[in-house]
Amino acid sequence: MPRLHAQIVLFDGFDPLDVIAPFEVLTAGSQLLGGTIAVELVCASGPRVVRSGNPQISLTATARLDPGAPGYVVVPGAVGPVDGDPDAGDETIPVLLGRFASSDAMPLIRRALDNPDITVAAFCGGSLALAMAGLLDGRTATTHGQGIDALKATGVNAVRARVVDDGDLISGGGVTSGLDVALYLLERDFGSQTAHAVEELFEYERRGTTWRLPPTRVTGERTSV
Repeated sequence: MPRLHAQIVLFDGFDPLDVIAPFEVLTAGSQLLGGTIAVELVCASGPRVVRSGNPQISLTATARLDPGAPGYVVVPGAVGPVDGDPDAGDETIPVLLGRFASSDAMPLIRRALDNPDITVAAFCGGSLALAMAGLLDGRTATTHGQGIDALKATGVNAVRARVVDDGDLISGGGVTSGLDVALYLLERDFGSQTAHAVEELFEYERRGTTWRLPPTRVTGERTSV
């Protein structure tokens, strides 16, 4: 089996748990599969130290986001205050997501969505940032409960579910849904035994029912029946 890449996208203000949870799950899955998945922290601008929304935590991107590498592009959300005055310099979650939505990462993620060899996985505010950038028009997705109305306003078919499978776009709800999305990817692409083994290792069971497209419908340029 060709090696796949799981590129977890860092941006200034990212939520560390949105990054570490899927990183741990996909790394454990890769180890069980004999190293099939290369899990990487990436950034649109290339290798650098990226500060999270928690001022005490930064992570290092080791490569530039590559929309041509087969596998997964994983998009986290942001962490920070919900309320505040942007004019006073308050870096609220809406401000952080807005910056990310207008950043150099979005054209690369758009190219990843156009690549049939890549599944884009976004959760919490990550899916909302993609929608704000116009990448999810007409798609079905979810986000944190506090952002569902905003997601709908962008033209997304917003579903209040823990995990939503829209073909080459997988999305998750709140912060800890990164665990569920990553486990779902392992089950969908490598089988339930792999996902179950990681669940056993972490002593964690996925939450909720995954919303999926009907079997006769597919996404992208193809039509539904």
